[in-house]
Amino acid sequence: MGLDLNKLSPDLQNKIMNFNNLRKTIDFLTQQKFEIERSMKDAEIAIEELEKTESDTVVYKSIGGIFVKSDRDRLLEEKKSQKASLELKLKTLGQREERTKKQLETLSTSIEKDLKDQGIGLS
Repeated sequence: MGLDLNKLSPDLQNKIMNFNNLRKTIDFLTQQKFEIERSMKDAEIAIEELEKTESDTVVYKSIGGIFVKSDRDRLLEEKKSQKASLELKLKTLGQREERTKKQLETLSTSIEKDLKDQGIGLS
């Protein structure tokens, strides 16, 4: 059984559109978090490997598909800075995701109430 949106009030139609947009936002945020977590894991592995090497060890970093000789200590600091930046982004995304989930829950409750008030069941 489908729900004919054209039979609903414009306010309720708008709420349903907002609900769908919030769901898409949560999906997008989840994907972004996954990508950041993957980048963080890569940075952590690089940090671990660099910390195992001596300061005078020759190291290379990948830039646009080529490898460039780099200073080990400088590269280590770059990776630590990158990881800190990613941690901050992840925290911010997590907060945004939580806010969006709360908005979604509130809107869901409101839609269910409006549908019930209009005599439309969700079964």
